[in-house]
Amino acid sequence: PACVFCRKNDDCPNKYGEKKTKEKWNLTVHYYCLLMSSGIWQRGKEEEGVYGFLIEDIRKEVNRASKLKCCVCKKNGASIGCVAPRCKRSYHFPCGLQRECIFQFTGNFASFCWNHRPVQIITSNNYRESLPCTICLEFIEPIPSYNILRSPCCKNAWFHRDCLQVQAINAGVFFFRCTICSNSDIFQKEMLRMGIHIPEKDASWELEENAYQELLQHHERCDVRRCRCKEGRDYNAPDSKWEIKRCQCCGSSGTHLACSSLRSWEQNWECLECRGIIYNSGEFQKAKKHVLPNSNNVGITDCLLEESSPKLPRQSPGSQSKDLLRQGSKFRRNVSTLLIELGFQIKKKTKRLYINKANIWTSALDAFRNRNFNPSYAIEVAYVIENDNFGSEHPGSKQEFLSLLMQHLENSSLFEGSLSKNLSLNSQALKENLYYEAGKMLAISLVHGGPSPGFFSKTLFNCLVYGPENTQPILDDVSDFDVAQIIIRINTATTIADLKSVINECYNYLELIGCLRLITTLSDKYMLIKDILVYHVIQRVQAPFESFKQGLKTLGVLEKIQAYPEAFCSILCHKPESLSAKILSDLFAVHTLPDVKALGFWNSYLQAVEDGKSTTTMEDILIFATGCSSIPPAGFKPTPSIECLHVDFPVGNKCNNCLAIPVTNTYKEFQENMDFTIRNTLKLEKEESSHYIGH
Repeated sequence: PACVFCRKNDDCPNKYGEKKTKEKWNLTVHYYCLLMSSGIWQRGKEEEGVYGFLIEDIRKEVNRASKLKCCVCKKNGASIGCVAPRCKRSYHFPCGLQRECIFQFTGNFASFCWNHRPVQIITSNNYRESLPCTICLEFIEPIPSYNILRSPCCKNAWFHRDCLQVQAINAGVFFFRCTICSNSDIFQKEMLRMGIHIPEKDASWELEENAYQELLQHHERCDVRRCRCKEGRDYNAPDSKWEIKRCQCCGSSGTHLACSSLRSWEQNWECLECRGIIYNSGEFQKAKKHVLPNSNNVGITDCLLEESSPKLPRQSPGSQSKDLLRQGSKFRRNVSTLLIELGFQIKKKTKRLYINKANIWTSALDAFRNRNFNPSYAIEVAYVIENDNFGSEHPGSKQEFLSLLMQHLENSSLFEGSLSKNLSLNSQALKENLYYEAGKMLAISLVHGGPSPGFFSKTLFNCLVYGPENTQPILDDVSDFDVAQIIIRINTATTIADLKSVINECYNYLELIGCLRLITTLSDKYMLIKDILVYHVIQRVQAPFESFKQGLKTLGVLEKIQAYPEAFCSILCHKPESLSAKILSDLFAVHTLPDVKALGFWNSYLQAVEDGKSTTTMEDILIFATGCSSIPPAGFKPTPSIECLHVDFPVGNKCNNCLAIPVTNTYKEFQENMDFTIRNTLKLEKEESSHYIGH
């Protein structure tokens, strides 16, 4: 059937939109023909009529258009008119496309004829040669026209109109962006102005059922020259010597553990091709041993008890080739830039999380486990009160929520240690898959603008980056007092008799953990200490570690950490730098016309806080205004700002990171009001949630 507006029976969604037929009313329309018609409005709900346009309205519009002649094909039914003043041209939608009219799929859905259509204006054209369309790569003349469009954000990016339209339909509003710089806001605004239709839907590749399913298939075949398995090369028996281990570099070759003399699945293995590339590379050098200060006086046990470092960085799982590429200093990256790059995955589509601040962990867990939650959706937070019969809620700060969540995680039973923490062994948490959820929360927090965790031990970090098999724990990693005392007693044994006496006393424990060994010389104690440390810090928590590691892969965070360990070590293993008056003064922008006197009081107040002449701290001020006690690695969004208002007390808007400071007559009054409000507000918030944190 033909469209009632353009009288064409073509079914071409890219050009005319979806073609829809309502047999009940004997009605067929192209979506774009209906959408761009000048005399019809969407008066119904989306499911009513055709796309929300009522059937009676469509018939009235068809009747109106039947009296108008198309200025292109000279036939009746021209339902679309040019919106330019005093222009009387009318046309069918396909005829308008033929004459290069522009239809804007936004706002009032305006249409412009060929004489009045918007154009792209460039001040100068320095391109003397053809440039490729950045979508199809065919060469085009870089001159703006109807069929050739230029990116508003990248001056050297040019496109065919048809290429852009197909890209927009496939990508949808959440993924359609500049192919060079990934800008979406400026780019989409310009493309809508120039007549590109950007549908409000998810990308086509996100909607396809079982898309990329083949990428989830693992290579499960032994490819070594001589396979010793009697069951054949395709036989795979997990947790046995006939389990298949894949090449850690390419993942497309495999071996049975027994066929390559691998003692356990944790050992690294490379296929012959990858091994040849790695070891024959001119850039590859064997890792040098780490030398401590005054190394002449340091024994092997001192290395075990004082500093944690990866034994062979070149063997980091899945990242050897990346390490080779990044040995030079020119590949060092700033962690803020890396997190911003990961943030490009976040879509415009938002997901609201309902969070109870008094029970931050449980409400966050419920929100992240919700089947409709997608880590790549933008997060919007609403605070709710438990057992509130009215169901009231109020807007919350995403960065405050993530900051509170990271504080809870740091003090949870999933980790052990005082300042630098390792994973604990909590069977109930393992059963409930909480280690995976913890890793997932950390990844989401980093990408969505949360704070620096800063509580990882170097050992935990090295296990994540280089693998547990390439990491040596130290005494500081042992939080169990009894185990630490055993290690210290073994280390301080001065004779072989003393050493054997300690071993006899701890016989049951050493037998239980599989660390009994034959002692023939005093120096054997060093290997015994090493075995105890490896068991207690690494092997004992192998299951929690693997689960935590899987969670940390969310949004590609673990891969980024393994690729740029130096950058991420600064935020995972170290607390952020202390705030100063200058840092806060530079951080808060002044957007409105300031009161000069109040602004002077503000700067004086910051200096007084830094000098210890106030009851508040720099961190208190930042928490009051933003909900965070430190500046997130990816920065604040939006940028923190200062307002000067004629109020008695300061007001912190954590959702907008805005601090309204009072306008007072004297500095003393200013400081007293600031101190009183900030101190008591934070105290009240702390009391509200203390009962749960204590629990």
